[in-house]
Amino acid sequence: MTTAYSLTSALTRHISQTISDSGGWIGFDAFMALALYTPGLGYYANDSAKFGSLPYATQGDNPTPGSDFVTAPEMTPLFGQTLAAQVAQALQVTQTTEVWEFGAGSGALALQVLDRLAALGQPLVRYSIVDLSGSLRARQQKTLEKYSDAVRWVSELPDTLQGVVIGNEVLDAMPVKLLARTRGVWHERGVALPAPGEAPLDAAAAAFAWRDVPTDLRPPLEPQGEHDYLTEIHAQAESFVRTLGDKLSAGALFFIDYGFPEAEYYHAQRHMGTVMCHRAHRSDTDPLTDVGLKDITAHVNFTGIALAAQEADMGVLGYCTQARFLMNCGLFERLEDASTVQRVQAQKLIMEHEMGELFKVIGLFKGEPWDAIGFAHGDRTDRL
Repeated sequence: MTTAYSLTSALTRHISQTISDSGGWIGFDAFMALALYTPGLGYYANDSAKFGSLPYATQGDNPTPGSDFVTAPEMTPLFGQTLAAQVAQALQVTQTTEVWEFGAGSGALALQVLDRLAALGQPLVRYSIVDLSGSLRARQQKTLEKYSDAVRWVSELPDTLQGVVIGNEVLDAMPVKLLARTRGVWHERGVALPAPGEAPLDAAAAAFAWRDVPTDLRPPLEPQGEHDYLTEIHAQAESFVRTLGDKLSAGALFFIDYGFPEAEYYHAQRHMGTVMCHRAHRSDTDPLTDVGLKDITAHVNFTGIALAAQEADMGVLGYCTQARFLMNCGLFERLEDASTVQRVQAQKLIMEHEMGELFKVIGLFKGEPWDAIGFAHGDRTDRL
């Protein structure tokens, strides 16, 4: 059985060797990719529980396995059931019969959407899941066993695809570059091995050090002021959206994630960046420690996502808060027959101090524009 120590030690050695082979420095995007996706060792490629409502319980120095964070589908099935109303409309309008889900997690969202589409009598030929995690795929297959005839798992996209694409908390896990403005000069912040005497190399928690190198890269907006500033740019997420747009011949895309439009993302007061780590339902801002044992994320620049879509001949159906999107899709109507527990759980999806305001939804389309129900009220596309 792989222990947490042996896993992080093996991943630390692998990343250290990569840094050495790269001349002693790699960009943070490369480090983040290795920490999350190294086969068998990275956070999303190892066997840890990740998704769920129960954190680790400690007994002495030994943790009892639990989850690291909870996403909306694990919080309440009302999330996916309500999202399914938008998926059903998109399938009807675009005259397609396939759903593509990226980063399906535990499989809970897929189950909720499939159950609701079946209840609505919405024809669906296939539900395709794209997920890089072998351990999560096994969990998804168990969760979706009753839909085994309709669900398939793919590791590569076809040359062309049609249908409705959904992704819940997918874009935030895509590697980002870090840019640091120090005394008015921009640098790319990356990861190196500690210099002799800087930190003990045999300690996994102190195996890596930050290093800044001069760069010509800039954020899309120059933050006002002359103070030091740390932020991210999202080349991989934007490239991902362009790739989907190039391959999509007909259909729509819906991404739910936490983030901001560009003007808010690069606001002068957001000077410490948005990179966060999650483990055992606790968060921290140090991605260089406990590699492979915790999630690493960054908030999404939704303006960049919209521009990437336009570059791939897609348009924006709408952009709004998760709260407004779910209400537009009929969440309140679904709550009429819900239990007290379900109502309390659903409140977390829409309350401003919970997920309602921080999480946003962006809808994209290929072909002719149409009025998506999820953005009927409270659309903020003009803020992108």
